[in-house]
Amino acid sequence: MTEADDRHSVMGRRSFMWAAALAAAAPIVSEASLARAARASFLGDVPPDAVLINANENPLGPASAAREAIARILPAGGRYDRWDYNDKLVDLMATTYGLKAENFAVYAGSSEPLHYTVLAFTSPAHGLVVADPSYESPMAAAKVVNAPIAKVHLTTDYAHDVKAMVAADPSAGVIYICNPNNPTGTITAREDILWALANKPAGSILLVDEAYIHLSDAQSVVDQVAAGKDLIVLRTFSKIYGMAGIRCGMAIGRPDLLAKLQPYLQNSMPVTALVAAHASLEDTDLIPTRKKWTAGSRVETLGWLKDNGYKPIGESQSNCFMIDTGREAHGVITALRDRKVYIGRVWPVWPNAIRVSVGSPDDMATFRMAFKDVMSKPAIAAAPAKRQDLSGMGGGVFLS
Repeated sequence: MTEADDRHSVMGRRSFMWAAALAAAAPIVSEASLARAARASFLGDVPPDAVLINANENPLGPASAAREAIARILPAGGRYDRWDYNDKLVDLMATTYGLKAENFAVYAGSSEPLHYTVLAFTSPAHGLVVADPSYESPMAAAKVVNAPIAKVHLTTDYAHDVKAMVAADPSAGVIYICNPNNPTGTITAREDILWALANKPAGSILLVDEAYIHLSDAQSVVDQVAAGKDLIVLRTFSKIYGMAGIRCGMAIGRPDLLAKLQPYLQNSMPVTALVAAHASLEDTDLIPTRKKWTAGSRVETLGWLKDNGYKPIGESQSNCFMIDTGREAHGVITALRDRKVYIGRVWPVWPNAIRVSVGSPDDMATFRMAFKDVMSKPAIAAAPAKRQDLSGMGGGVFLS
């Protein structure tokens, strides 16, 4: 047996109860939980008329066809999926992506399979490699299993530095690439991701999070699943499809890789999410229409920022972007909060940078006015160094 075979068989030797215990001890860290933690520890109560551009949500909500599908199934919401909606969704996804049904596992969003992949493939001997800044959830999962975490700075154009990431841990279990990246919204080229796939440590998994890919011109690597490569691709209906509160996502990979996630308790999916996701996939106008709508608000705001001498970070192609404020970011967040504009959290590597989600045109107009007002005044003292302890969500402590 090769080293790679031995490492891939580790989960098969673990008992189901041990995997279940780990999952129970490590509640899923999602964009929603991080935004909620930031709000609770730092921002206080949110007024009903606030502008919420803090959690990368889609203000359009579910598509009309998805809402209608939910309404039709609601009277049967007291039943489990006895109509095989899960299998029908998987079949449609397989057709859509040109893969087989066995390449898909459906979850309540993409945070669960992200978390489970890290639990399954990392350990004290096989670490996690992530970009910095990037989405924090993989690190929370790695801490549960005491896996070492290697953080690698983004490149000068704010892409993942794949060569540095591959070199960061010769015994890595998971290399995580979020494309487009959260929080920067920037793109890592497909050829770079394929280079990482070809040159990663033997036995490791490339975990490619494509939650935001439909909002961008980035090229997917989902075709590499059909080629049998060592990667798991994550997709979600939370972003462009507007279903963050309804919860549906998927892990896409070889059947043997997906099987290693199963001991971590893949729950029965809500029938409302299954029918809404199916209806959304059938709406062929949804992606181009919403991509254009989101880009309009983003491009207008980024252009305004540049024209007014502010400093956006990189070239976002997503529903979020970052700004180097030149001052302590928590003070900016507090000042915007006082104007009923709620933006995202702070990444410690960039203490002066704020993340802004792309909202409706009205949301962004309100943000622009509030941001200009805040930046025209002296910087306020940094907010108290209150931290929201997320130890119950995987051992991490993140700045709010």
